Amino acid sequence: MAAETRGCRPRGSLLFGLLGLVSAAAAGWDLTSLRCNFGTFCECDFQPDFQGLECDLAQHLAGQHLARALVVKALKAFVQNPAPTKPLVLSLHGWTGTGKSYVSSLLAHYLFRGGLHSPHVHHFSPVIHFPHPSHMERYKKDLKSWVQGNLTVCSRSLFLFDEMDKLAPGLMEVLQPFLGSSWVVYGTNYRKAIFIFISNTGGEQINQVVLEAWRSHRDREDIGLQELEPVISQAVLDNPHHGFWRSGIMEEHLLDALVPFLPLQRHHVRHCVLNELAQLGLEPREEVIQAVLDNTVFFPEDEQLFSSNGCKTVTSRIAFFL
Repeated sequence: MAAETRGCRPRGSLLFGLLGLVSAAAAGWDLTSLRCNFGTFCECDFQPDFQGLECDLAQHLAGQHLARALVVKALKAFVQNPAPTKPLVLSLHGWTGTGKSYVSSLLAHYLFRGGLHSPHVHHFSPVIHFPHPSHMERYKKDLKSWVQGNLTVCSRSLFLFDEMDKLAPGLMEVLQPFLGSSWVVYGTNYRKAIFIFISNTGGEQINQVVLEAWRSHRDREDIGLQELEPVISQAVLDNPHHGFWRSGIMEEHLLDALVPFLPLQRHHVRHCVLNELAQLGLEPREEVIQAVLDNTVFFPEDEQLFSSNGCKTVTSRIAFFL
């Protein structure tokens, strides 16, 4: 889904811009305001909007009470700390289509004025940026140089690493010095950076925990992080195709949180369909909603409980049934 939302304060709205001008005028000849008006600066692009983020997550992220609470709490604590001792490092885990990439795009949207297009937001995909394992040494050198160089330019940077379960192990080791609690690395102050890692690893284990809870007649909202963290961590350690396999990042406990995304049930997919119809400016049509649900594969075979691809194909299916 697109990051622009209904009901939440849109980034860059006319009202928001006018309020910004009024605030700047009230501050008089403030140096920072002048710099932001006449140039592009790191501190100007970093404009956290927690109210908008929480609103968007509440309206559009279906079925993820743990992820929503964890991300917001960790982000607020980190950004509001004037002198963090280490970067914020989050690892998002779960089944396909459960909202991991959506959340990462929202973080860029509500932290930086330019969103994913900000020069201080850096998005890496193994298929695009690191496709050949035989070139690993070159990738290590390039990645280290890129992170170091961009943190030198702007300590308030966001680094997104997608599909970690398709990344050759070893590459992430060059990030280890940047993720710890040292004050300065290679002459660069990096403590205000944010690193987000995304993967499907642990998805099967998360699904199993949620399925067992359902079979025991427990509400999914009663599932706690303490039940999921150990199984996610073990799944990463057992996966030789994951970028953190045998990694010092895991051994040194440099991840601030393992964020679980739960499998989506039928009513969650329905929620996604309603959201997408609203994004398209269309009224909810029960025949369209039901057609999308009827053409979604659910598992396990007996219970037919979880969507096999979450909400990932909702947009294309709606287009087909309109």
